[in-house]
Amino acid sequence: MKIVADDKIPFLKGVFEPYGEIVYLPGDEINTDLLKDADVLLTRSITQCNADLLKKTAVKFIVTATIGDDHIDKLYCMDHNIEWATAKGSNAGAVEQYVTSALIEKAANEKLDLVGKTIGIIGVGEIGSRIKRVAELLGMNVLLNDPPRARAEGQEGFVNLEEIQQKADYITIHVPLTFGGADKTFHLLNESFFEGLNRPVVLINTSRGAVLDTEVLKYAYREGFIKKLVIDVWENEPEIDEELMNMAGISTPHIAGYSVEGKANATAMVVHAVSDFYGLGKDDWFPNIPADPRQMELNCQGLSNLEIFRMVFNAVYPIHADSVTLKTAPDHFKDLRRNYVYRHENSGWELILHNAGEEVKLKLKSFGFHIGV
Repeated sequence: MKIVADDKIPFLKGVFEPYGEIVYLPGDEINTDLLKDADVLLTRSITQCNADLLKKTAVKFIVTATIGDDHIDKLYCMDHNIEWATAKGSNAGAVEQYVTSALIEKAANEKLDLVGKTIGIIGVGEIGSRIKRVAELLGMNVLLNDPPRARAEGQEGFVNLEEIQQKADYITIHVPLTFGGADKTFHLLNESFFEGLNRPVVLINTSRGAVLDTEVLKYAYREGFIKKLVIDVWENEPEIDEELMNMAGISTPHIAGYSVEGKANATAMVVHAVSDFYGLGKDDWFPNIPADPRQMELNCQGLSNLEIFRMVFNAVYPIHADSVTLKTAPDHFKDLRRNYVYRHENSGWELILHNAGEEVKLKLKSFGFHIGV
């Protein structure tokens, strides 16, 4: 068995070496010649798995260490008997942390209370469902938009985009990128959507860059339909639009899902998929990462809940540091992703809180933190 793997899939080296040849390369250096005699391709979203790459190769199985699959030409794979799998849901905790940090940071900067504000969540899968729970913990009203789920489960609990357009103060997007059909998400929100907003919104996108049209976003921001932008994903990555980057209060290089725990989950799912495909008996494998949480001690005397949340999240994940790094060096987008130092999710931290009320402790525990004594 020959496996070709993206060398930025962490924790992978040494796992499959006993079973055959494994070649590690940067994702943008994987090519057809290298795959001619390869059985398995282990990839990330940077590698376009289409006819140009896969024709006249021996590849039988593709596994991507990402939740998204828009870089895999599924029709080509089906026509050429190539099976594929993803690490769907692996980085949900990291994206939850990113969006929570963005919400809290924006509210604290503007001295706004999130309680009673309305957030529209477009796409309510694993990540969107987590954001729903977070928003409710923050006291926000939640509107859910997910047409496939609404059709499958019934309309109760879901709204259309028009209701989000009329009621939302915040909009966050968590959909896959699709280019056709009733649920097409390519350039999902158009000019008329933004022009019809009942109030200026804070817009967060951590899904895929092409879900939103760059020119439409810049227009909506200039015209005041969008008052704040938080963008982690971009059209034409790594060649991103620097004007849009500078419009966004928070601009990051597609790293919302880049946590130690998320990457460990993703690699485990990759290993399990290959193990199942070839019967290797590694269905319970998981990377050896430290189990004990990091500890942080904070004095909460005289602080509001929002101020405590901001202090905690700034310590756990200072989201503005990632934004400053990208804005300082946008030409290094690819390197910023490749060399990113994975952060720990909330579950990787224990908080020792002095002079904090039980309510805020319970909420922080619900955010996933361990609360020490």
